[in-house]
Amino acid sequence: MCLFFNVITVQPKNEKVNNKHWLAAYVKMHHEKKIRDLLTSMGIEHFLPVKRELHQWSDRKKQVERVLIPMMIFVRVNNVEKMSVLSLPAVLRYMALRGEHRPAIIPDKQMDRFRFMLDHADDDVTFRMEVLNPGDKIRVIKGSLTGLEGELVTIDGQSSIAVRIDALGCALVRIDPAYVEVMKKLHNEQLT
Repeated sequence: MCLFFNVITVQPKNEKVNNKHWLAAYVKMHHEKKIRDLLTSMGIEHFLPVKRELHQWSDRKKQVERVLIPMMIFVRVNNVEKMSVLSLPAVLRYMALRGEHRPAIIPDKQMDRFRFMLDHADDDVTFRMEVLNPGDKIRVIKGSLTGLEGELVTIDGQSSIAVRIDALGCALVRIDPAYVEVMKKLHNEQLT
C-alpha cells in the first residue's frame, strides 16, 4: 500500500510565526543522530526514522539504531525555527520540489501515516527511492497497522503496504492481503 504525500509549496505571505509545518532537511552524511540530539536540546519538534537492530561482533552484541533515510531528518517548524535549523553546521538545506526554491511542506496527515507505519509495523519497513505505479487504495483492517490507509503494491512477489512521500519515494512493509480491504480503484490520481 502506498500513501502519496501531497507536498505543498505555496506559503501565504501573512503566515503566522506559530504556524508549523513538516519539512525535510538534508544533513551531512552520518550526522543525522547528532542533529536529532541538537534539535531536542533546542526544543524543536523533529522525526528521524530509525530502526533498532542487534549487531553482533566477535566479542559482544549491541543494540544500534540504523537511519532509514540517510542524510535526512524531518522537522516541524515555524518560520523562526526554520532559520534556526538551517543555522546548524551539519544541516545543508531543506528539500524543495524540482524547479521550486521554497522548502516543500509535507502535510501533517501524511507524516502521521508514515510515523504510524514505522511505529506499528510487525515487519521491517524499507524505503525505496523509485516511483511505484498506483494501484488499489486500501485500508488495513487487521493486525498492528489497523486503520492505516495507503496503496497495495507487489514487490518481489510479496504484498506490501506503501506510504509515499512525494520527491522522496515510498516506505514499504509486507502485509498479508487478508488484512486489508479495498477502498476504491485509483485512475491516475494520487492518494491524499
